[in-house]
Amino acid sequence: MKLQRKNGLRATALGALAVTGALVLTACGSDDNTSGNGTGAGKATTASNISCEGAKGKLLASGSSAQKNAMDLWVKNYMAACSGVEINYKSSSSGEGIVAFNQGTVGFAGSDSALKPEEVAESKKICKNGQGINLPMVGGPIAIGYNLSGVDDLTLDAPTIAKIFNNKITKWNDPAIAKLNEGKSLPDKAIQAFHRSEDSGTTQNLGKYLGATAKADWPYEAEKKWPAPGGQAASGSSGVAAQVKQVDGAIGYFELSYATSQSIPTVSIDTGAAAPVKATSENASKAIAAAKVKGTGKDLALELDYATKAEGAYPIVLVTYEVVCDSGNKSDTLSTVKSFLTYTASEEGQKVLSDAGYAPIPAEINAKVRETVAGLN
Repeated sequence: MKLQRKNGLRATALGALAVTGALVLTACGSDDNTSGNGTGAGKATTASNISCEGAKGKLLASGSSAQKNAMDLWVKNYMAACSGVEINYKSSSSGEGIVAFNQGTVGFAGSDSALKPEEVAESKKICKNGQGINLPMVGGPIAIGYNLSGVDDLTLDAPTIAKIFNNKITKWNDPAIAKLNEGKSLPDKAIQAFHRSEDSGTTQNLGKYLGATAKADWPYEAEKKWPAPGGQAASGSSGVAAQVKQVDGAIGYFELSYATSQSIPTVSIDTGAAAPVKATSENASKAIAAAKVKGTGKDLALELDYATKAEGAYPIVLVTYEVVCDSGNKSDTLSTVKSFLTYTASEEGQKVLSDAGYAPIPAEINAKVRETVAGLN
């Protein structure tokens, strides 16, 4: 997922939206492409409530790897319903997706962070008589995954996480970690901390959490580029997860789906609530449900409460956006963009995400997303 921009989620229920289904969240940082082939013209279908009317040809998109697993499911279902339409989503990073969008090479971009003012200004060159806007499509927890022989249950708090990734805590039996895990045998082993090598929205969202809850130990701005000294870098959430999986003593951050798919244990977070909170879709949903729309006009960028102490609310969350032009979209792909995003924002599209670690967007906000998609031109 650079962190400033990024790059990538599961849940059970958000607001009035009930969630069911399946999906695995992989984070920002895989180069896999999702594509498909078909024959014939796109046409309306009622078999799965996916409307293909007007959709045709090939649609290119790229960006956040945090939403790659969601995209894989969405694209598979959509292309099964819409013969002759090909959706190709390149999972790279939020930063790369925004660059591609503002260069006009993709129909939409995936990003784990809302557009910055300068990126909005740049988008006006591509969006004739309009600008780029953020459409929240799916959320989920950023898991802190670890690999420590003999330890399958670990609790950390924000200051301790900040010190680990800031190279201030370097041993697993450090007193700060031991205090949060009384009665557990922690080895005298070096901590191998992994972070994203490229600009990532996942990095930026982790930075927002640490900045809001452990400012004294994390004196960095929340940017997509990894800011702290030390540690080891890996490409994409998939790369970070692979290193954590392989290296005893490792710790890293990535979307929950990566942990789920590779059976990587995850840290429970001591938020100050009555009990430490596990990284689950349901717990992430409790945090995302309190999100507020901070965007103006058709822009639906959200503001999250990373410092929440609500019972059972997992605080390290991200929301991934699809970035489109509110006006001035390319005429040859507009109908396909609207058709595809109408499906992903539909109740059916949101439901397929729940078992893979994603958290659907709250129903009230999602209704605004659908309304905005319908009005794209």
